[in-house]
Amino acid sequence: MSQPKYITDIGKITRIPEQQREKLKQITQKFVFRVNEYYLNLIDWNDPDDPIRKLVIPNEGELQEYGRWDASDEDTNYVVKGCQHKYKSTALLIVSEVCGAYCRYCFRKRLFRNDVKEATSDIEPGLQYIAEHPEISNVLLTGGDSLILATAKLRAILHRLREIEHVQIIRLGSKIPVFNPMRIYEDEQLLEAIREFSSAKKRIYVMAHINHPREITPEAVRGFQALHDAGAIVVNQTPVLRGINDDPQVLGELLDKLSWAGVTPYYFFINRPVAGNGDFVLPLAKVYDIVEKAKARTSGLGKRVRLSMSHTSGKIEILAVENGKAYLKYHQSRDGHYGRFMMLDCPEEAAWFDDLPGNEKYWKKPAKKSDAVVSVNEMPDHPQPRSSKTTVLK
Repeated sequence: MSQPKYITDIGKITRIPEQQREKLKQITQKFVFRVNEYYLNLIDWNDPDDPIRKLVIPNEGELQEYGRWDASDEDTNYVVKGCQHKYKSTALLIVSEVCGAYCRYCFRKRLFRNDVKEATSDIEPGLQYIAEHPEISNVLLTGGDSLILATAKLRAILHRLREIEHVQIIRLGSKIPVFNPMRIYEDEQLLEAIREFSSAKKRIYVMAHINHPREITPEAVRGFQALHDAGAIVVNQTPVLRGINDDPQVLGELLDKLSWAGVTPYYFFINRPVAGNGDFVLPLAKVYDIVEKAKARTSGLGKRVRLSMSHTSGKIEILAVENGKAYLKYHQSRDGHYGRFMMLDCPEEAAWFDDLPGNEKYWKKPAKKSDAVVSVNEMPDHPQPRSSKTTVLK
């Protein structure tokens, strides 16, 4: 199968009625739109509530006043431009401001604004910082989408990271394995780079973003296998999203299909309270109930998944929500409180850690670490979008 054509103009998707397309254009003026023909063909256009459609086609709810641009205060994690260091052993390199798919629920919608410059073409300061900090054993290439990078550029980054002795694991955050799997299995140079830089002692992990079992097509499975054969380990993480995968049967099927394909179910996330994402948000108690019912439908391999929140203070694992109480612990902690157990009241509509009464006694908002990125939460609500025109990778 040849590389799919990318579409950045909502007006060109004729399967959406013209009147509706006109309404959606005002959303694409605020939030970038980008999709491809392969992924559009996964949509059941006769179903207005089709979950694949909701993942990538803009919705009017994105214009509602809701949330913050940077709900996890990532601006406080930057140590140099383009590099975050929140947890001791892990650093993030923001290597791309372009995504394979602009998912409508994206927690980094701010990246696609003209007034936000987090990604950088010059990753030298980030590489130097990582080299100077031997405690960093894991580096995540993210953005945007790391696999949207041209293969030559991605290979150069992998090569530089492998020159840093203490970097053991390189992670590639990407939607591409299910959004454009041909980009993976048709690119022998990409697979050769993974073979070269992923070894038995120093692995490359692909952190896939698979939200629904219908995304796991024969092409996607072929892409997973190509990554496995090249020596990468593929794991999956997805938020639980209203109207998309908020059903135990759907999530259970996703866990099964991932396990069958050799993709580790890694995280189910609580959707972050990000600007424009209100339509996708569910109460914590509801998400916990859905996840537990989904896990009951799958094997122990599927049950490996953890339900967590990527909060300012750390990754908070949701152990249980019962009888109006939330039972939580820090799975990762900015301040070193790993494993700290918390029991808090959980109001019926609480959808985030900050909604739980008494949460503030467990953390304090950190100060900004550097001037590597400006804070975006106080910026105007109606920015001009970045250009969505990009070159399709060959």
